[in-house]
Amino acid sequence: MARLLQTTFLPSSPSLYIARKSSLPGHPRNGPRAAPIQSKIREIFMPALSSTMTEGKIVSWVKSEGDKLAKGESVVVVESDKADMDVETFYDGYLAAIMVEEGGVAAVGSAIALLAETEDEIAEAKSRAEDDSSSAPPGPPTAPAPAPAPAPQVETAASVAPVVRAAATVAAAVGSAVHPASEGGKRVVASPYAKKLAKELKVDLGMLVGSGPMGRIVAKDVEAAADVAADAASAATAGAAVAAPVAAPEKSSAIELGTVVPFTTMQGAVSRNMVESLSVPTFRVGYTITTDALDALYKKIKSKGVTMSALLAKATALALVKHPVINSSCRDGNSFTYNSSINIAVAVAIDGGLITPVLQDADKVDIYSLSRKWKELVDKARAKQLQPHEYNTGTFTLSNLGMFGVDRFDAILPPGTGAIMAVGASQPTVVGTKDGRIGMKNQMQVNVTADHRVIYGADLAQFLRTLAKIIEDPKDLTF
Repeated sequence: MARLLQTTFLPSSPSLYIARKSSLPGHPRNGPRAAPIQSKIREIFMPALSSTMTEGKIVSWVKSEGDKLAKGESVVVVESDKADMDVETFYDGYLAAIMVEEGGVAAVGSAIALLAETEDEIAEAKSRAEDDSSSAPPGPPTAPAPAPAPAPQVETAASVAPVVRAAATVAAAVGSAVHPASEGGKRVVASPYAKKLAKELKVDLGMLVGSGPMGRIVAKDVEAAADVAADAASAATAGAAVAAPVAAPEKSSAIELGTVVPFTTMQGAVSRNMVESLSVPTFRVGYTITTDALDALYKKIKSKGVTMSALLAKATALALVKHPVINSSCRDGNSFTYNSSINIAVAVAIDGGLITPVLQDADKVDIYSLSRKWKELVDKARAKQLQPHEYNTGTFTLSNLGMFGVDRFDAILPPGTGAIMAVGASQPTVVGTKDGRIGMKNQMQVNVTADHRVIYGADLAQFLRTLAKIIEDPKDLTF
């Protein structure tokens, strides 16, 4: 759901529509004057899209200066510390002046644009925006950028322009000039992540046919167009490379070594959370769990859409029902809260950061619905479309690196929660059986990091023993 733009009235001088003294007979010269009409120019603030957000980045302006806005209409896409969100206006009017351009960052609560109630007030709003920018304190002086090194001359340099034109031509041929997503030539209907990706890959959204709901352009449409363009560019470059006397060395990755890259909004939020977590006294407890029965169950119901992440979340939630102190949290250092819901947050790595989508009431939802919800949350996380309640309401966190072959690791406790469990890979292990023989079992290591102000070693030991019993006899996971 899109967010509503926060606005407030700017202090304004009286409008030009002040009534003059009337000179008609029968009206006293010094008679009462009509009350001045105040122009309605509102500041549009950077909204707080999450409880941890301190600043936001303008991904794109959906509307341009001078455009008429209707209440509830999307105006700007803002990147918070967790997701990209369409932000709507709460008032009718005109987008008079944009004060923070695309790519710019603004603190929560600061003005990013001005909204005029009437078209006549647009000029006044632009003037005020210019005055505000000119009166802003100058930033620290910056050193002049070093002159770029001269590019080496290559005999086939003339082939660069045709290659670029060929790539652009192929990208343009991917879609028709007018399609469902463009609404007859109006604003392109695309997900915020697709728009961001299109800018990075230099793909013209206006030429794409969306495969999402109601013709909405999604990330995979942009990636497909970029791949087609890249193939064309590669084909054109291949012919030119034959004539080149020396082949350029191929880069092993897109990372330019030796460069300094500032944090993205999400990386900045992760950094602040990790630093905050250092103030919490934590301890760690590990446990070995046999997963033969869980693996067999997973193979049996995998075809029905069940995921291993959902199975682990369900097992953890059922164990937390019997050990509510592990699901508690301490936020003020003086008390702790027994959370009324068991909401399992599961860490997901996404491009440029980390986020923890939340499976709410995981103990009460059946495994099939839980798996469908998890897939939905992961898709939204990777498209940066999660809503705040979908990532900031977790009461217990899971971090699973088992799919990468990691056998054990420790996780950092997220602020505001009582515990996080790190899950390693399930691996065949030689073990001693109860009858004294040697056998082979699949086992995984789990390590729980907990807030020692509210959770103690015995609490964690009992919780992990319950969890192991549920996983080793998982009949209750499919109720």
